[in-house]
Order: sequence, then structure tokens, then C-alpha cells
Amino acid sequence: MIMRTIVQTGLDIFEKNWPKELKGARVGLVVHPASVNKRLEHASDCLYKSRKLELKALFGPQHGIRGETQDNMIEWEGFRDKKTGLPVYSLYGETRKPHPAMLSNIDVMVIDMQDVGSRYYTFIWTMELCMQACEEAGKSVVILDRPNPLGGVLTEGPVLDMKYTSFVGQRPLTVRHGMTIGEIGTYLRNEIYPSLDFHVIPVRDWGRGMWGDETGLPWVLPSPNMPTVDTALVYPGMCLLEGTDLSEGRGTTRPFEIFGAPFIDPDALVKRLTSFKLSGVVFRPMYFQPTFQKHAGELCGGAQIHVINRGKYRPFKTGVAIIKAIHDLYPDGFKWKQPPYEYVTDKLPIDILAGTDRLRKDVERGRPLNSMDEWWKAQCKEFDKNVRKEYLIY
Repeated sequence: MIMRTIVQTGLDIFEKNWPKELKGARVGLVVHPASVNKRLEHASDCLYKSRKLELKALFGPQHGIRGETQDNMIEWEGFRDKKTGLPVYSLYGETRKPHPAMLSNIDVMVIDMQDVGSRYYTFIWTMELCMQACEEAGKSVVILDRPNPLGGVLTEGPVLDMKYTSFVGQRPLTVRHGMTIGEIGTYLRNEIYPSLDFHVIPVRDWGRGMWGDETGLPWVLPSPNMPTVDTALVYPGMCLLEGTDLSEGRGTTRPFEIFGAPFIDPDALVKRLTSFKLSGVVFRPMYFQPTFQKHAGELCGGAQIHVINRGKYRPFKTGVAIIKAIHDLYPDGFKWKQPPYEYVTDKLPIDILAGTDRLRKDVERGRPLNSMDEWWKAQCKEFDKNVRKEYLIY
């Protein structure tokens, strides 16, 4: 029998690795539903019981500490946690950056959130705003690191142009970033918040080539529409559909893997997508009816993504191919979504998702897919070489 090594997250080993200078500190904890250890115990319970620190408050990002909000871009309000009696502050409502009053009773902000490897996923930007607030208030930050479910080798997509900053991209980063939350935190601290007292409790026994379902760790939905590692795998491309009138599969049992719209003929679409000869993926024509969000209750034509080779599959290129195919096949049906989107009111959602208007303009001008792929590959390569590699912990 082959014994499988189970990766240990920062939460699993925080007691043994807690910074000595922070022993007994008053702690605020940023968590969500997937903030669990290998025994599925939630971080709030683990830190509440710990003798190394004193847990004083809980903070929650988009979707809340318990997954309170199902749909996208729904704000929530703070409350008092029934289990611990601690105050719970919302960082996705009236405020996204903790204000001084929220930090007045703590010495350290501990951040333990499962990211999914894409720049759009807002948890890393909640982390940054917490770092910013803590630097200003003279508080410390400790990141309990977690594996990137997409591994830490492959990167893809444009680097954010700072003209297009938003809550789905606040700093230069490729779309599929190939970093852990601790590595991104280290990048942000060194580049932007050098005076912040910053610590990472690293993951143990994780290799950069590991996928999320190869770690031996349980997968818990970090947000309501991220049910599996397969969802995370397609997300770097399929989240782009949030910038269009196309359903990205919210309201189905396979969000981001299923996509379409009422005006689409599934067979015609799959024929066009097949002509792109995309690596590691096949498309199955299908009909579906979303139960909520875009086209709720309407019969949509579209397809399901079936990834057949994770290593060869390029999710961002695939997402762009889907948008391009539908834009070209259905010029009267396809539309770009109009603002607001993630608190931005003056730019198109597709532009802030891509981190540039170049992608949209290329689609509108009918540029070949492989030609488009070349410019973001060049950006990605330069960022990896000049920035990302300096902050890799593993």
C-alpha cells in the first residue's frame, strides 16, 4: 500500500510556528467557509482554543465568513458570532478596507483564506486592503498559507494595467498567477507595504506541480459557485463571461464549466470552438436552464467544458476563444455587460476583468485567437521573469 503525504496548511501547523514575538497577541481573523484544517475544523475554532494568542474579532470577505451570500456582488452586514460571541466585521459591504475602529482591539491580523489561483478572485484583494490598514495602524499581519489548487507552475493571461484597477485586480498580476496567497502577500508587502510587520506560516509538503486534489486536503467551497477543483481550473478563463451577457453557468450545478445564452445553437458553437484546436479540452453541446442570475428560467443553448489534459489546457485562452466564437457567430445577440461591476462605474466590466481594453478591442476587430495569445504570453513571461520569481516561497 502506498502511503500518501497529506499537505499541511499554515492553519494545520500555526501553533508550532506562531511568531515568538507575537505570543499572547490580540488577534483579528479573516476567514471564509474554506478556512478549515485537514480535520475540517474551522480556523475560528482553532484560534479561539489556542493558548498562543487571544482571538478578539472575526472579519469576512465577499460571500461572508459562513458563505452567507450565494450570488455574486451581494454585500453583507456584520453581526455577532453565536458560537464564539465575537464581533464579525464585513469587508464586503459599506467598507472593504478595515477602518481603525475595527482594529482598535487587536494587535495582529491573521489571514486564512483559500484562493483559487486567479487574479479576479477577490480574497487576495481583501488581504491587500487588510495589509494596507494594518500598516497604517501599526498592526502586524500573519498569513496562514494554503496551496494554490491550480499548482504553482503555470501562469497565463495579461498583467493588470493600473488604469484598470478594481476589486478584481488592484495590482499588477497575471490572470492565472501560479502563486500561493502567502507568496502574493510577500510580493505586496515588499513592493508596496515595506514597513508592515509581516509574517507567513508556510505550507508543508506541497510541491508546485500539485493540483488541489493531489494534496490530500479536503476541498471546501471557498465561495458558493466554486464547488470543485475542476471549477477552479476553468475559472481563469470563464470568469471573463461575467463581462458579457452570456451565462457563465451560475444557477446550474456546474458553474463556469457550463456556458451559453438563449440565442445560441449548441452544435454550431461547438463546431466553431473545435476549429480553434485548443489544447487539453473538448466541448459538449448542451441546453440548460439557469435557476438564478443571467437568463434565469430561460432555455439556453451552449456547451460544457471537459478538460482532458490539465497540463496542456490553457483556461484563459479557452475563455477568450468562447467569447470570440459567440461574438462572431451571433453579432446581434452577443453584448458586453455594462457597468457597474465590482464597484467600478466608468469602465466596461470586460476591461477591468482583463485588466486592459486591448482584449475587448481585439475581439471587436476580429483578430485571430493565436495572434491575441502572443501579446499576453509576452506580458506573462516578462512578469514571471522580473517580478513573480522573486517572491516564490516553495
